[in-house]
Amino acid sequence: MLVFWSIALLLIDAARGKEVCYDRLGCFTDDIPWAGTPERPIAKLPWTPEKINTRFLLYTKKNPNNFQEITAINPETIDASNFDTNNITRFITHGFIDQGEENWLSDMCKVQYMEDVNCICVDWSHGSRCPYTQASNNIRVVGAEVAYFINVLQSRYGYSPSMVHFIGHSLGAHAAAETGRRVPGLRRITGLDPAQPYFQGTPIEVRLDKSDANFVDVIHTDSLPTIPYMGFGMSQAIGHLDFYPNGGERMPGCPTTAICNSNFLSTGTRDFVACNHLRSYKYYSDSITTPDGFLGYACAAYNLFETGSCFPCPKYGCPKMGHFADQYKDKINSELMKLYLNTADAKNFARWRYKLSVTLAGKSSVKGYINIALYGSGGNTKQYQIFQGKLKPGDTHINFTDFEINVGKVTKVKFLWNNDIINPTFPKLGAEKVLVEAGEDGYIYTFCGSETVREDVLQTLTPC
Repeated sequence: MLVFWSIALLLIDAARGKEVCYDRLGCFTDDIPWAGTPERPIAKLPWTPEKINTRFLLYTKKNPNNFQEITAINPETIDASNFDTNNITRFITHGFIDQGEENWLSDMCKVQYMEDVNCICVDWSHGSRCPYTQASNNIRVVGAEVAYFINVLQSRYGYSPSMVHFIGHSLGAHAAAETGRRVPGLRRITGLDPAQPYFQGTPIEVRLDKSDANFVDVIHTDSLPTIPYMGFGMSQAIGHLDFYPNGGERMPGCPTTAICNSNFLSTGTRDFVACNHLRSYKYYSDSITTPDGFLGYACAAYNLFETGSCFPCPKYGCPKMGHFADQYKDKINSELMKLYLNTADAKNFARWRYKLSVTLAGKSSVKGYINIALYGSGGNTKQYQIFQGKLKPGDTHINFTDFEINVGKVTKVKFLWNNDIINPTFPKLGAEKVLVEAGEDGYIYTFCGSETVREDVLQTLTPC
């Protein structure tokens, strides 16, 4: 009987889980929900703060090219740095396998210098370059370290958490969540494709959630299931605003099969993960300089966005994906806001969406395609194909097109058509009317044409 009860007590103790405690940071357990669930089957405790060695690398306008390493354990390093208590602080941290001294983090700091900001790159590379199950638990210590840093700022300088914005990529997004749970009243958390394995479908205390800060915005770029598609990012909406550029699964310009960059050895560890996963922080960086090129349209699904069901923006505007998403904070009117947009396939990623309605003129039908280019106060676009098939006079063809520039006030339209096959009759075709509707404000420009042209000849339409 004694043996039976001894075994029973051992099993109960094993089921209870293990715990580690660190002086500055508190205790961490591998009990449910941190392990022993279908989403997190393997139990791991986070490594010690000393082993993870979380570092804080400060960039400001005064030192844009070289960081100053500061630490809350030795606050005199903060006193001696360019940290300005009058400015907002943005922590930026990386994910699995990456490191805080990669160029993308410091580059993101540099494009923020239009503002006065303390930009701190958080490096936890000693804890990220290990098996994923371990790294996914090490972020709890990383988040606790950032929380400790903020608490020191608060107690030593009277610095409010409402001045703190935490930007986290991949596992770094969930590190930001740990910080937010420990420090109430954070200004904002931005999740850049928050990591999916060990977080998708877990309780809110495990992953990023909109309760972790006053405002939480998320960019999803690699949200296909990890098995079998090797998607690294979460698909579930977890913030106040969740953006799904290009549908949130496969990004234009990324290979559809390669997981690793073929130049891995020469380009560094950040290219170890999928191209789609990396796009989230590239979109964010571009949004700092071209915010109006990343408007997100509230829609139930990407296919509805593609067909124009959620076009144009409502009268109170569309949220801007990325840096300026918080401008929409006071306009959120639903529990769940999923937003869709399209981007380019390479930098610059910004795109401006228009609805084009083209009514054809002529005497005979042909099979071919039509192109449209816009001219305006903001510049001229390249030609975009808006329809291919039977071109019949009197028909109207509608297309939603994402242009590479903000055209501004549209002043004229150029129309061009071509046959699919050689046509010895040399038919003529033209655009009788073109309506151009801007996605941002729904303003409609009307242009008229009075001629027909042969294929591959530009027709210019002017306001009517």
